[in-house]
Amino acid sequence: MVDKRNMMLGRLGISSLNPMQEEALESIKVNADTLILSPTGSGKTLAYLLPLIEQLKPSNGTIQAVVVVPARELALQISQVFSALGSEFRAALSYGGRPFDKEHRSLVTAPPDVLIGTPGRIVDHIENKSIDLSKSFCLVLDEFDKSLEFGFSEEMKFIIEQLPNVRKRILLSATEAVEIPDYVRVSEPHRVNYLSEGVKGLELMEVVSDEKDKLPVLKRLLCHLGTGKSIVFCNFRESAERIGGYLKEQGIQCVTFHGGMEQSDREKAICLFRNDSVNVLVSTDLAARGLDIPEVNHIIHYHLPATEDVFTHRNGRTARMNADGTALVILYLEEKRPDYLPKMLKYKLPCGDLPLPAPALWSSIYVGKGKRDKISKGDVVGFMFQKGGLEKDELGMVEVKERYAIAAVKTSKLNSVLKKIYGQKIKGQKTVFELIELP
Repeated sequence: MVDKRNMMLGRLGISSLNPMQEEALESIKVNADTLILSPTGSGKTLAYLLPLIEQLKPSNGTIQAVVVVPARELALQISQVFSALGSEFRAALSYGGRPFDKEHRSLVTAPPDVLIGTPGRIVDHIENKSIDLSKSFCLVLDEFDKSLEFGFSEEMKFIIEQLPNVRKRILLSATEAVEIPDYVRVSEPHRVNYLSEGVKGLELMEVVSDEKDKLPVLKRLLCHLGTGKSIVFCNFRESAERIGGYLKEQGIQCVTFHGGMEQSDREKAICLFRNDSVNVLVSTDLAARGLDIPEVNHIIHYHLPATEDVFTHRNGRTARMNADGTALVILYLEEKRPDYLPKMLKYKLPCGDLPLPAPALWSSIYVGKGKRDKISKGDVVGFMFQKGGLEKDELGMVEVKERYAIAAVKTSKLNSVLKKIYGQKIKGQKTVFELIELP
């Protein structure tokens, strides 16, 4: 079992688990109910997927475990980690925003070993008899506090009522300030609590704006921070669009991300940010949880959230997995400071003009075929090397979605690659290859 676990970790490029993951793994193995409390970015997904996979039985045509999450982005992240582990078992995604009929057919035809989904969509499938949860032995409520906050209490209660044979429950949260509802049927779970650890390596600083409109200060701050990865958090969709539009007008490359965008546009925005084709993401709190974005250097609070929990979750996007990071709060001189905000050092911006951050070293190529066309990451990588003439260090992150794929290539090689792959076939299929322009 240990050798198999090490093989799975090796596929993720991980040599060992952190203390929280080790403790969670042991607790899930021996206890019926486990509550994992740990900061955002500490590796909670892996902490429960490993022991869950180790307890699955060879596929028998039934759903053995159900993972309920508050948002599709978290569902996608969990699915990606599950797939990367390379086990013999199969997981299926279920969330709103994509065709229900296609999910229905897939779940009826080939029930997965693990179902990962949002509360509303799982309820829809139960009511339409797409799924049978009566033989599931494990229930995972990931970020269950957020599901309660989003008003999914009734849906979660209904789902749990369809799980008569559950004998193992795993609850996860990045905050301790929430009560477990009675309908979850967990009374005294074994607690794996690492919240007191806080966010190590995080530096918190204050940026003063003399003007109520903070946009000019934000621009100067991003120019001074340079090419590091930054997430700019604001409180409203309209603000995200306004801030993103202003920065683009000023010559700063960025993408926006909020709940009002089409799902495909949101996926592309995150891909471009994740693969370093753009270094600034302007987002609402939709990006505060559930997204796998490594190596974010700076969190910038353009607006302060209403609660300390959200402030903590935002900051958890940086200083992850032993890396350092900085959270910067832009405050207007007369702005009221919330009680949760600690005293902070002042971040001093230099006087005079500041040069714009250098353009990204990577660009993203859209490939018009994806998983539904039996295209894998290996297919895209091999194609870019063989047909595109790229060397290993000239191809960056490759992500394969359901209907398309995105490959990051060195910007200096972009035009050459596009010329070489124009009209070519990938895995015998003709498709579109084009540069993804920043919106």
